[in-house]
Amino acid sequence: MQYILSIDQGTTGTTACLVETQNFTFVGKVNKEYPQIYPKPSWVEHNLNDIWKTVEDSTRELLAKFKIDQSKIVAIGITNQRETTCAFSKTGEPLGHAIVWQDRRTIDECEKLKLNGHEENIKNKTGLTLDPYFSATKIQWLLNHNERVIQAKKNKDLCFGTIDTFLLYKLTAGMAFKTDATNASRTMLYDIHQNKWSEELLELFGVDQSELPTVEDSFHVFGKTKGCAFLPDGIPITGILGDQQAALFGQAGIRSGDLKCTYGTGAFLLLNTGSKIIKSHNGLLTTIAYRYQGSSSYALEGSCYIAGAAVQWLRDNLKLIKKSSDIEALAREVQDLEEMKHVMFLPFFAGLGSPYWNASAKAAIVGMTRDTKEKHLAFAALEGIALSITDLVEALRLETKLSIKELKVDGGAAENDLLCQLQASFAQLKIIRPKVIETTAYGAALASLVGLGHVKLDQLDQLWKVDKEFDSEKKFENYAREKKNAWKQTIQKLYF
Repeated sequence: MQYILSIDQGTTGTTACLVETQNFTFVGKVNKEYPQIYPKPSWVEHNLNDIWKTVEDSTRELLAKFKIDQSKIVAIGITNQRETTCAFSKTGEPLGHAIVWQDRRTIDECEKLKLNGHEENIKNKTGLTLDPYFSATKIQWLLNHNERVIQAKKNKDLCFGTIDTFLLYKLTAGMAFKTDATNASRTMLYDIHQNKWSEELLELFGVDQSELPTVEDSFHVFGKTKGCAFLPDGIPITGILGDQQAALFGQAGIRSGDLKCTYGTGAFLLLNTGSKIIKSHNGLLTTIAYRYQGSSSYALEGSCYIAGAAVQWLRDNLKLIKKSSDIEALAREVQDLEEMKHVMFLPFFAGLGSPYWNASAKAAIVGMTRDTKEKHLAFAALEGIALSITDLVEALRLETKLSIKELKVDGGAAENDLLCQLQASFAQLKIIRPKVIETTAYGAALASLVGLGHVKLDQLDQLWKVDKEFDSEKKFENYAREKKNAWKQTIQKLYF
């Protein structure tokens, strides 16, 4: 038996997964978390050495757990937290902490760029809203504030990249300084029409193209392992996708009209639009879904920065639950929806993303009374996630005029039946959960198989299987309508 090693490098941890190449069965996974670093309010960083250690540790434990000989790994797929930006030397040494996608430190820089009239041009070229979320202003911040980066630039010893680039560089002992088109399309430096780095935007942000990785198709041989303590030399890395694109791919979302939502640390809705680039007028983003044989398939995306992270906050900060999965049982203690009529959890710890775009927004819990209990906060947190996604679905309906009737979901939080039921009721659509809930890692493995030539794109439909479906419930109908209206009104009052 032979296997694909899928490395899913996420915001809170790294998951190493195995997929066997004969029947494309998901064998198993090992996850290793690492610390989040908060130097100041609204700043979020990661130690790249911590990330690399979790890649090594999760891979070692995975192979030991399933008794897999290293020689049975025929290829590697990588998927990663997008927009998170790092700088390293040509020896692969980190030049500081990575600045995480959730980080808000460049709000002022974004506002200056808007005042100077750059917003529309950036959106036209990149498909992205001018926001601290994306990599360009993070790179600019490192160039202006990190002394090691400044010195490395002078010495022509500077490499910038998203996390996939750093991992690829480390896996190949510096032989491959590359990224794929999906990750490049999230930097706010990449022209998605021309499929290349924008010289105009590089100049605007002060970046030399030599400091950025070569942009490749999502499926092909990026390089081969070399000098890794935990893997033999010569294993090809044949698939790279940003995490949300990998999830779309893992849901067999390869055709125009395919739609999915991933509930991870944040939540992200992607609609494949095929070869058509749709410029959004309703707060959505235009991005690359994948690039294959030189041609890009595009997507419309709605981004909520906080989803599962809201549950983690209840777990870690308020100590309401011991583990994230406990939230469903606690929320189900709410029997009378009338108790939830005014309680709302607005989970905007890292700003407000699609479709509103307020980078300065902060989280809030409103409508509490003396009888508000832990169960109400748990229920409100799940509602806050579902209502955030409902805003994205409604923006997508407005944008495309499509009658969206169903939504494929995945990610850790999608294992929560109550969340799925609430989502179905608020968004008025059928929620479809697949058998393989780890679709991000599975998508990276499938991308690797495509890159190897073992799978064709049109075979992916055959690999996708339904686990469970959730329909809108009549008992929620009036409540959901009233709560949606209250949610929208509260957002307008608090943030605009």
